[in-house]
Amino acid sequence: MKFYNRENELELLNATEQRAENAAQLTIMMGRRRIGKTSLILNSLKGKRYAYLFVGLEPEAIMCQRFQRELTSSLGLNIYGNITSFRELFEIIMRESTQQHFSVVFDEVQNLIRINPEFFYQMQEIWDKYHNESHINLIMSGSIHSLMKHIFENHTEPMYGRATSKMTIMPFKISVLKEILCDHNPNYSAEDLLCLYMLTGGVAKYVEILMDNGATTKESMLDYVVRQDSYFLTEGKNMLNDEFSSDYSIYFSIMQLIANGKTRVSEIDGEILRPTSVYLANLEKNYELIAKIQPILARPNSRTTKYLINDNFLRFWFRFILPYQSLIEQQQFALLRQHIDESYTQFSGITLEQIFQKMMFESGKFTNIGNWWDNKSNNEIDIVAINEFNHTGVIAEVKRNTKKIDLSVLEEKTKALPTEFNKYKFEIIGLSLEDLCNKK
Repeated sequence: MKFYNRENELELLNATEQRAENAAQLTIMMGRRRIGKTSLILNSLKGKRYAYLFVGLEPEAIMCQRFQRELTSSLGLNIYGNITSFRELFEIIMRESTQQHFSVVFDEVQNLIRINPEFFYQMQEIWDKYHNESHINLIMSGSIHSLMKHIFENHTEPMYGRATSKMTIMPFKISVLKEILCDHNPNYSAEDLLCLYMLTGGVAKYVEILMDNGATTKESMLDYVVRQDSYFLTEGKNMLNDEFSSDYSIYFSIMQLIANGKTRVSEIDGEILRPTSVYLANLEKNYELIAKIQPILARPNSRTTKYLINDNFLRFWFRFILPYQSLIEQQQFALLRQHIDESYTQFSGITLEQIFQKMMFESGKFTNIGNWWDNKSNNEIDIVAINEFNHTGVIAEVKRNTKKIDLSVLEEKTKALPTEFNKYKFEIIGLSLEDLCNKK
């Protein structure tokens, strides 16, 4: 699959590289695994002098020797002797950068803290010593969110405040998914687009795998995901094993419950048989794998709260892959595929709401978008989108089938909205699967 989108990010990275000719730059790039950070970085450095150093989990001495060879071959740095410590290697890089301009990329940099817990203290000392005279464009990229935040955003850590730029790489927008799908299947349907978003959430690697394997329709995508050699069957566990250092089983159980519709604290506590507020807070704030959802414009301390897995692939994986490991081990893929088909309509309905909300955000017309429901959940509205500047908004009911939308019922529900909404002039609409077919 060709390289798509990322024009803004490329512009920022190119501007940073140019600034580094006169003053050292340190860019921290974060984003979940498979989001496309490495491809973005390497595309931004085409035609420039750079060394790409991937930080694997291997002994420090062996890794330093590998880095030494890469720095010599890519940048022509004169590194003499057998370098066995990160401290020595990084000082050579910084010292050389006072004489010449180049870029160095450390990918999966969070692994350094596992190999040598003292490295970032050493890095701070060396960076502070040389950066005023340096011309380096240093990029440190990582995908283990909790560790990256700890290393670079915790005020007690040595590298806090050293970055000149921070970037968080987000999934592809819906407009980009449409472009990609159109390139690979010009006659794609709304169902195909919905399924692609439901499975990938716009994560670049997942989209690439499906497109490169010809999985461009709903049926072929689902077929690929559950076949014997599917990349997706183990991806959830591979991704999260690195994040969860302890209480692995509890975190997995909580996310599985949320994926199955147990979204309130009381429901989750009742299933786990212990208080889970600490785990939920970690999943939300430290790992950023779930989001706390409240009715739009609700007070921050409102108890009317639900939780949602904010990564589409993980929501699918915890709903359909993790609970059925025995079927997978017995290679009962046809049976699992049948179960997904039977649950697909209901499961994808939530994704349909999400995709419309995302499209509304991307339109730039609204300042706040969400759901609304009352305390007893007697009245629930799928989408409320407001513009707080001109006091206009949209209230929408979302159904897969347009024939099931009843705007008179929706209008009746709006009468239960709190007085905070009285200052907005709302358009009341229905949105269905058919409304995804606009390919512009």
